Amino acid sequence: MAKDLKMSLLCDFYGDLLTDKQRDCLELYYDQDLSLGEIAENTGITRQGVRDSIKRGEATLLEMEGALGLCAKERQNYGYLARITEQAKNILPYGDGTPYAAEIRRCVQEILDAVEEMSR
Repeated sequence: MAKDLKMSLLCDFYGDLLTDKQRDCLELYYDQDLSLGEIAENTGITRQGVRDSIKRGEATLLEMEGALGLCAKERQNYGYLARITEQAKNILPYGDGTPYAAEIRRCVQEILDAVEEMSR
């Protein structure tokens, strides 16, 4: 995963654990792709202060992910949900022409609906 995307995702998961300044700097840097100088102008702190906030924030996010692993677990779960969706759709043709076709379609639809709810 690209570093920018990883930090953005980690900020989504653990951003509330950062100071306001760290969170703001990280969001401006990673999500809005602003330079350190632009962030310094927008926030009224020095370029070095912005850099320090970003580095401390990154360290905190990586520490939290190392301890809790929530971001990695969610990515893994999305992979599982994709596999469940694929296999549920693969089941459909096996019911065609049988007296159970309608029941199979109903069950597959329930599985797909549950996967969609879990993906939100």
